[in-house]
Amino acid sequence: MFPTYARVRFLPDPTAPGQSESDVDVDAPDDLDVVRDVVTVLAAHTRTPDDVYFCLWDGWGTPPGLEGRPKVAVPNRLFFMFRGALADIGDWGTPRMEHAVVGHTPPPAFIWPADHAWCFAFDVDPHYAGIGGAAAAVADLIGHPTLDAVEADPEKAQPLYR
Repeated sequence: MFPTYARVRFLPDPTAPGQSESDVDVDAPDDLDVVRDVVTVLAAHTRTPDDVYFCLWDGWGTPPGLEGRPKVAVPNRLFFMFRGALADIGDWGTPRMEHAVVGHTPPPAFIWPADHAWCFAFDVDPHYAGIGGAAAAVADLIGHPTLDAVEADPEKAQPLYR
């Protein structure tokens, strides 16, 4: 458990029950670019920015360099798990993913520093990532000029598209 939580939205929250993501008319930034902005903010809130764990969903395919790496299982998903530095995010050998858009490097699903100062979680289905951490980390995310971040309560249902 963390003291505070936030949601970083890749799309605005739905405005009507049963709304589909395809009903949203926005020029959404690339997911990996948003994640890079998030980890740039969060880097100031860890003592171990060069020792970070990443999990990448195996549904994107196997990127070069991750063959044979351990996988982590959670209900309905498998993830490649590896370590690196926050500064290296997305640079995993310029992967060609089987199910991803050509030339698109998918973002990691989980990121957490070795000191456990915060945790980033981004599943392939919701339109947002969840972040837990210290109040200052969440405040910095919410106050960031290019991120769409809001406070979140993990005990309550979060808005979802159908």
